[in-house]
Amino acid sequence: MALVKKEVVEQFKTHATDTGSPEVQVALLTSRIKYLSDHFQKFPKDFASRVGFLKMIGQRRRLLDYIKKHDKDGYATLIKKLDLRK
Repeated sequence: MALVKKEVVEQFKTHATDTGSPEVQVALLTSRIKYLSDHFQKFPKDFASRVGFLKMIGQRRRLLDYIKKHDKDGYATLIKKLDLRK
């Protein structure tokens, strides 16, 4: 998982030492959400993990709204890169 996180940060960083910009945070959340959605296909009764999963989805939504409000072009490219709807 740490290797995946490092790859995602490298792909979406905006400058050399960027690890926490909204774009990077959205990309990290998206990778974790995709992983957990696969997990829930195998283990549908894992309700404890589902709570955190739903919180991650809400956090990603709020970060996407922030990016959309401050940088419309960056929002469009991020959505396209991450292959999210909208």
